[in-house]
Amino acid sequence: MIPLDRMLLSGLMLLFVQSAHAVDGQKVFTQGGSQPGAAACMACHGADAMGLGPAGFPRLAGLPAGYLSKQLHDFRSGARTSPVMQPLAKALTEDEISAVTATLAAMPASKTPATSRAQPAVGVGERLALRGAWDRQVPECVSCHGPGGAGVGQAFPPLAGQPATYLAAQLNAWREGARHNDPNDLMGHIAKSLSAEEVTAVADYFANLSQKEARP
Repeated sequence: MIPLDRMLLSGLMLLFVQSAHAVDGQKVFTQGGSQPGAAACMACHGADAMGLGPAGFPRLAGLPAGYLSKQLHDFRSGARTSPVMQPLAKALTEDEISAVTATLAAMPASKTPATSRAQPAVGVGERLALRGAWDRQVPECVSCHGPGGAGVGQAFPPLAGQPATYLAAQLNAWREGARHNDPNDLMGHIAKSLSAEEVTAVADYFANLSQKEARP
């Protein structure tokens, strides 16, 4: 029979080893992962993870960890393509993905004003966001992505405040079939039903939404 003091010592040693090997999500974010090619997230997404609009790099701060993890795994599998993100995602370990997505989810993000589908919709982008285009079976964006495009749960990410270049690029990727990582190809159907002008308009609407004051 193993003495109690030896059992306690073994347990403490195991906890020490686990702690020593625990992945620091903040370190992955600021310095990168342990493998070559696992670059630091902040290099493209900013020190606050709020994205770099002019370059089209999206905000990651405050996004659900489950959503972020899915995107990294989709980059790995090729369900979502990016010459930057695919090799980076493949270079991250599973523990690093779990750690850095939890870190990003806990980072603060700016609030977006509340919007209502009952308010008047002015302009093409706002009409698509709040009303959709049901003659083409295109639902309003906020029906899935929540009031103000603030995001809903793990499946529907925030749209408000993301760079217009990023949002337009993703809609165009769905239009062209380069991105196909959503259930039942819902976004593929929506994006293919939009004109190039509508893609630009709705992307601009959500990108600028956080700068607008909420209307009563």
